[in-house]
Amino acid sequence: MSSDATTATPLPASPELDGVEEETVAHGLGSSLPQADARAKTEGTFPYASDLWAEGLLWAALLRSPHPHARIVSIDTTAAADMPGVRAVVTHADVPGEATYGRTVADRPVFASDLVRHHGEAIAAVAADHPDTARLAAAAIAVEYEVLEPVTDPEKAFAAEPLHPDGNLIRHIPLRFGDAEAAGEIVVEGLYRIGRQDPAPIGAEAGLAVPRPDGGVEIYTASTDPHTDRDLAAACFGLSPDQVKVVVTGVPGATGDREDPGFQIPLGLLALRTGCPVKLAATREESFLGHAHRHPTLLRYRHHADAEGRLVKVEAQILLDAGAYADASSESLAAAVAFACGPYVVPHAFIEGWAVRTNNPPSGHVRGEGAMQVCAAYEAQMDKLALKLGQDPAELRLRNVLATGDILPTGQTVTCPAPVAELLAAVRDFPLPALPLDSPEEDWLLPGGPEGAGEPGAVRRGVGYAVGMVHMLGAEGADEVSTATVRVQDGVATVICAAVDTGSGFSTLARQIVQETLGLDEVHVAPADTDQPPAGPATHGRHTWVSGGAVERAAKMVRTQLLQPLAHKFGMSTELLQITDGKITSYDGVLSTTVTEAMDGKELWATAQCRPHPTEPLDESGQGDAFVGLAFCAIRAVVDVDIELGAIRVVEMAVAQDVGRVLNPAQLATRIEAGVTQGVGAALTENLRTARGLIRHPDLTGYALPTSLDAPDIRIVKLVEERDVVAPFGAKPASAVPVVTAPAAVASAVRAATGRPVNRLPIRAQAAVGA
Repeated sequence: MSSDATTATPLPASPELDGVEEETVAHGLGSSLPQADARAKTEGTFPYASDLWAEGLLWAALLRSPHPHARIVSIDTTAAADMPGVRAVVTHADVPGEATYGRTVADRPVFASDLVRHHGEAIAAVAADHPDTARLAAAAIAVEYEVLEPVTDPEKAFAAEPLHPDGNLIRHIPLRFGDAEAAGEIVVEGLYRIGRQDPAPIGAEAGLAVPRPDGGVEIYTASTDPHTDRDLAAACFGLSPDQVKVVVTGVPGATGDREDPGFQIPLGLLALRTGCPVKLAATREESFLGHAHRHPTLLRYRHHADAEGRLVKVEAQILLDAGAYADASSESLAAAVAFACGPYVVPHAFIEGWAVRTNNPPSGHVRGEGAMQVCAAYEAQMDKLALKLGQDPAELRLRNVLATGDILPTGQTVTCPAPVAELLAAVRDFPLPALPLDSPEEDWLLPGGPEGAGEPGAVRRGVGYAVGMVHMLGAEGADEVSTATVRVQDGVATVICAAVDTGSGFSTLARQIVQETLGLDEVHVAPADTDQPPAGPATHGRHTWVSGGAVERAAKMVRTQLLQPLAHKFGMSTELLQITDGKITSYDGVLSTTVTEAMDGKELWATAQCRPHPTEPLDESGQGDAFVGLAFCAIRAVVDVDIELGAIRVVEMAVAQDVGRVLNPAQLATRIEAGVTQGVGAALTENLRTARGLIRHPDLTGYALPTSLDAPDIRIVKLVEERDVVAPFGAKPASAVPVVTAPAAVASAVRAATGRPVNRLPIRAQAAVGA
């Protein structure tokens, strides 16, 4: 089943805000149920970590390295410790447990001890009775550095002196698929560079650590993976995991890892040292310096095709700049290598992928990691093939697209729905937007806006295409499991699950699942913390699939508990009973009662797990069933380019997406719109620039995020609802794949407008100056 729309569905207002009674709002899966916290967030009363307070509160500040690479000769904390109001100063010598941490590889120190490996690396932390005192004390710590030559070119990292005891090479994946001697009649080559995109969360990192009487500590923060963060922190504190509790506060935006443990661990150390609650609220500069960014990537490609434009072979070299530490680089590289050919049928593929350490800022999880970089490159190659063959770019792509039953270059068969041709045809056939009129009233429609220096006669319109893909859930043998409990009493249901809602709408989805399964209107989702069983990280659409699946199973178990006594009493099976709008009825109408009456004051509850089928690591040839499932997207971009000034305006993005099943139409539309907008930022403005390893302008003035004036018209022209039978509800993740696809589509449109190759993202003005 498919659903078409000419515009994205607008997010409906919360019923409490528009005067509509709650009872009039549709419930259950498929309805646009508003978020429970919508009113609080709209009115500014929702408590985020930066709003938290505790009696006897102290404030924390971190001292960070001003150098990207240096040897630490000495650290003198005397002046800081002697300042009035300072309660504690901690360095590497004060870490009682493990000195390093990391979600995949424990290679990152809590505090630098002998070497500084990137600009902004933490050296020490201070707790004081006032935030200004804490900052002044951190600045008073005297550190003597022996400045070293930084390694900032990832290509030079192979031959450079080791920057870390583990060496500079984090991972190498050589993918071999098909015949190395195969060749096509038409060959195109390209060299591509992708910049460093920052997650740029709406709210900078913040947290509160509170010591416990048993010698443990509680950390209140916007974690997206609380159990992993707890375990990492406990190891560094020298405590057992049950002595550390992570409580998830409101998450003010997350497009990857929201809270780096590098903020949480010093906070907990200070609370343990002082015996007082300690709060840290990072500045925007500290946020840019401390958290992980998208991997800057260098890609070399060679595509072979026959005379009709069918792909024969793809050869590629992919180099990811991991920055100073491993973080998520291994997983990002696996995605980049596996998807290096895109959602196209390629009989022969030979890909070399590397992730290396440098003295650049750290890289890690950012929505669509690995897949976004290669999408920009392989779609540029498809444009080059179309130009060389004299073919329509959309038709060339349609001739090569992947379908269910085809084989990826990793040797894995695509068993999930893969309607790539349907998606691409939908955006190709959607009507193009009208041209702006050459009149003063519509000057704002020109690149640069009404104050731009360009002339209307220099503006050229371009239309470009891209198709992208991402994997769902973790990969390469990751144990994807989540646990949920559903409890019902007095007609009210409560969902207990440690799945963090980062804006993905999981809390709303959990309510919808229970409403549909149990017929109850009032459903609450308990706040997430580590006293609950693990649910895993909030990445790759995990919680829609795995945590949503666990909630559904628990709700169905409660449903059985509720219906079994009635079924036994009336001599029928539970399958002959249904729950609708809070009423239980039998197929023959003999039984009709309410859920509340059937409960009869009892409390019912059940706990369930969801664990998808296992995957396996890629082998030494890059082969293996590494992914649980795949999601696809096609985008047609329309841009106007001032070919004299290089100014670019994205006019429209037409999107067709493989969603499996629409669970909440309004949330789905906003997730797609947000993903496209983030992709436009990566294409045109977002690049955290560095000079010899130093971050330039670590603020939202120097780092240009797209605003509402930069966001194009986003037309969701088709949502393909072909359910994935192995996924609960059949749904697929929604937000990552438009992020992956949008930058490539914008670049394709700029090529069409200017005739220039556009081999770098974000697109520089000089690259958009056409003939």
